[in-house]
Amino acid sequence: MVTKTVAIYVFFDGILKSVDCKEPVNRKTTGSEIATVILIAARYFGGNMETCTGFVCSTGLMPPVPDKSRFNRRMHKTGELPAELFLYPGHATKELNINHTYCIDSFPVSVCQNIRIRNSRMIKGEEYRGYCASKRSYFYGFKVHVIITSDGIPAEYTFTAGNTHDPDGMKQLPPNLSAESEMLAGSAYTDCLTEDMMADDGIRLLAARKSNSRKPHNPCTEYLIAVGRKRVETAFSDIAKLMPKKIHAVTQTGFLIKLIAFIWAYTFDKIYNL
Repeated sequence: MVTKTVAIYVFFDGILKSVDCKEPVNRKTTGSEIATVILIAARYFGGNMETCTGFVCSTGLMPPVPDKSRFNRRMHKTGELPAELFLYPGHATKELNINHTYCIDSFPVSVCQNIRIRNSRMIKGEEYRGYCASKRSYFYGFKVHVIITSDGIPAEYTFTAGNTHDPDGMKQLPPNLSAESEMLAGSAYTDCLTEDMMADDGIRLLAARKSNSRKPHNPCTEYLIAVGRKRVETAFSDIAKLMPKKIHAVTQTGFLIKLIAFIWAYTFDKIYNL
């Protein structure tokens, strides 16, 4: 754990220095240290920042970090920084993906239990009430759309409201992939217009077909899609193992930052073990 904490800090510090991220002179805790604590908390402490700060301070890995209230303010000020930093390993992941094969899918993340929807203060609206077909249950929260490589490493992701259809989520996440790439997807992503538009960019979208489809694939292609999609299901299962039953957050920004941290933690684990 200590070795990985140091590696994560060096990784974040190198990226922030490369983009010339300047911080106030009187600031005792750097942005690299805040980002490292967020990621370590997601990887080993279920997103509990207070426990993680106690770990890094007791082991002498970092100087005393701000108290809980000030740390949360610093975390919220990072805003979209964790998402922007993800572009760097995401780009490197695409460059290292020699076979140019990707998978796309989504998984739900509930903000609260269904019985507590009316009392939810973080999000409100029917657009957040979604249905998970694999679990045959409704949920209230967000959908996470992820593109992973053939090695199971996330390359791109985005968040949508729970009621968003998968093809609409893919449109919100325009895949910045190289030409001659193949993207495997489930039957929910079947959209002939999107397939034609991606084909114009040299990207082949292979979505599984339903039994009554007018444009069925041959059995060989369907088999390759089914085998390839198991990687994304395994990736989602591993990300879910890092997440607690309920992500503790008061604001929507804090909730999404922690959600990004869990995706980051899984991605860094995969890259670290290569």
